[in-house]
Amino acid sequence: MRVFQIGRNDAGQRADKFLCKACPKLPKSLLYKTFRKKDIKCNGRRIPPETFLQAGDVLQVYLPDDCFGTAQKPKPAPVLPMPEIVYEDAQIALLKKPVNLPVHADDRGSADTLAGRFLQYLAKTGAYDPAKEQSFTPALCNRLDRNTEGFVIGAKTAEALRTVNEMIRENRVTKRYLCITAGFPPKQQDTVSAYHRREEGQKAEISSRPREGFKPIRTGYEVLQKHDDLALVLVTLHTGRTHQIRAQMAALGCPVLGDKRYGNRDANRHYSISHQLLAACILQLDVPAEGHLLSALCGRTFSYTPEFCARYGFDI
Repeated sequence: MRVFQIGRNDAGQRADKFLCKACPKLPKSLLYKTFRKKDIKCNGRRIPPETFLQAGDVLQVYLPDDCFGTAQKPKPAPVLPMPEIVYEDAQIALLKKPVNLPVHADDRGSADTLAGRFLQYLAKTGAYDPAKEQSFTPALCNRLDRNTEGFVIGAKTAEALRTVNEMIRENRVTKRYLCITAGFPPKQQDTVSAYHRREEGQKAEISSRPREGFKPIRTGYEVLQKHDDLALVLVTLHTGRTHQIRAQMAALGCPVLGDKRYGNRDANRHYSISHQLLAACILQLDVPAEGHLLSALCGRTFSYTPEFCARYGFDI
């Protein structure tokens, strides 16, 4: 028999989902068979798989120990530098991701990721002890392309992860980007409604009208400055599709400078730039002043000016 004491980071999830995480070596077929045989109890009572767990619950799984497999001891990872932490409290950390650091492992197979560095940092500071956690691992709530810099929210607790993810779904996390475009947007300021589709490993497609397989997107932009054939543009995401800004600006005829996938090759070559000049540099969370897990962030806006602005002649 295996016994689990449900902690704060384990609470709020279904019993079957918890056990899938807490016992990764336990075959799912055997897990659900055990539920059907009523050999899984919570606080001494038999439960179905969809039972939601609460902090303090005691979960008992009536299976021999050898059914759970033997956990392999992870190899120690090399210590990697932590990017700048702009804000941190007991629930979240706001990280400033540099260019060429993937948020998660990508198709290049890099073992060095922002998520990995975040876990290392939390373990080093004592905010996270993987040996004591049964089902929860701190995680990043949003992602950026490898060659896009800017703010990424890291959740240190399960409650924070659920809260921020819910806020993102409800459009209560405002994300604004600065970018330099090769060419000028068609208007000084606009909010563009379009339709987006991206298949795995392919470029995103933008359509001005509904098409099968395309999802609606909304992208706001404001031209802040212009000189020569370049524009400094402030972009506000109202939806969050993969490569949305890069594909949408290209569809408007003013691709992000340095973008290898959607950009203008002649302009990229002329300015000798090898990565997109795009930064998620303004972030605000819509939370009440009191009674919310993240009320400390009420009224706060986090922002910085990307170095590439001055380098390409823009003064803000």
